[in-house]
Amino acid sequence: MKYLCLVYHEEAKLGALSAREMDDLVGGCIDWVGELDKNGHHVLSAGLQTVATAATVRNRGGKTSVTDGPFAETKEFLSGFMLINARDLNEAIQLVSKFPGAHIGSVEVRPVLEADEEPAGSLDRAIAAAFRRNGSGLAPDAASRLASVPQSAPERAG
Repeated sequence: MKYLCLVYHEEAKLGALSAREMDDLVGGCIDWVGELDKNGHHVLSAGLQTVATAATVRNRGGKTSVTDGPFAETKEFLSGFMLINARDLNEAIQLVSKFPGAHIGSVEVRPVLEADEEPAGSLDRAIAAAFRRNGSGLAPDAASRLASVPQSAPERAG
């Protein structure tokens, strides 16, 4: 099962790190991803630029509005993400507990909604069912990039 791990940090705390501390943090994160990769748990990860470069887009009643920055006003901002493979939520939490970025921030671990697995919540079940009903109209190459759409074996990336 895939889990999306959303990394949150406080800009002030990251900004207060010395160059050596930043090198240690980033180097530790790179080593952690390497270990995940070696053990078959790593799918994809990336850091994000700070909120100064972000925009939030909304479309209400046919009108698009764009605001600078993230949607919510909070101290912590989304600073990166990892997509990992784990047997279950407990294994995902165990893997993420070793992520160096969690020492000065937090990581939200959430199961990816996949149509071939039965989600726990009623809203998730309704969304998965809608994907199953409507996903067949996607081009095969688009479907292979959309994790929640059921795909035939030949279209799945290995």
